[in-house]
Amino acid sequence: MRHTSTIETSSKRSGSRSSRLSLLLALSASALLSLAGPAYAAPASDPLPADIPGYQAALDAVKSTDVRNAVCRFLSTPLPAGAGEPVQTIPETTEPCQGLPAFTIKDPVALNEIAPAFVAGTAQPLPTEAVKLTQLVSSLSTTVNGRNATVMLAPTQGGGWHLAAIRDGNSDVMYASKATLGTLVFTEPQIRGWYQLRLTTVEPLNDQARQGLDGQASVSLSDYQKLVQARYADKLPGSQYDTQGYSSGYSLPSKTDDTTSPTPLLAGGSGAALALAAGAAVIIRRRRRASTG
Repeated sequence: MRHTSTIETSSKRSGSRSSRLSLLLALSASALLSLAGPAYAAPASDPLPADIPGYQAALDAVKSTDVRNAVCRFLSTPLPAGAGEPVQTIPETTEPCQGLPAFTIKDPVALNEIAPAFVAGTAQPLPTEAVKLTQLVSSLSTTVNGRNATVMLAPTQGGGWHLAAIRDGNSDVMYASKATLGTLVFTEPQIRGWYQLRLTTVEPLNDQARQGLDGQASVSLSDYQKLVQARYADKLPGSQYDTQGYSSGYSLPSKTDDTTSPTPLLAGGSGAALALAAGAAVIIRRRRRASTG
């Protein structure tokens, strides 16, 4: 009897330790998320959020004449009708916004993606390890001739932000803006999936993400790591998949999201004439994949 009692007491203590450990992990994740959330994904409701590095430079960029003119040139140029269309050069004009309805470019918000180390399985399934801030995105205050656009900023080496691309539509901003204090919003760009991370629970925000979770309403961050590790661990930069030119071609068998173009269409730069080159580059890579697959 004494032996049995000892076993029962040991079992209770073990269960108590397990419960305390689970609670500790949950509280730790909550603390990490509350710290990481604003830094990585919170909408820029504060004019100068200190948790987005160099945010003043991002504000200066989206309010600059150069970026505004680039947006006007983009909106004045018809989108390519399909893969067979030639790359279009945006005409240089002294007043690119002339004749267009008035608009402003909203303050940028953070765009997060799954981190390579998380995909590779070398990072822990924690909010601060799972995602990384890759870009800032801004949308327009109103549609212009029936079109909207997303201004995409990339970090500048040495600090600050610069125009990286302009994309037709505004779904990136729409999803990125769903972040709240205590949650992270991030994208799995390979399938155009958008997710919300609550503590250590991943929830889908669009159809692509629901398919990425095999139809589940939510999964643990640990289980999500297993899913993306299975999908992409052998397709990371430097892998054979990457070096053979397939890195833009991976997708799940799913319906496409027609709310926005899947590729940035206008590459940002300091030159006067900007071309719709990014879309053409991906079309070429997809053709290459089709010809070799």
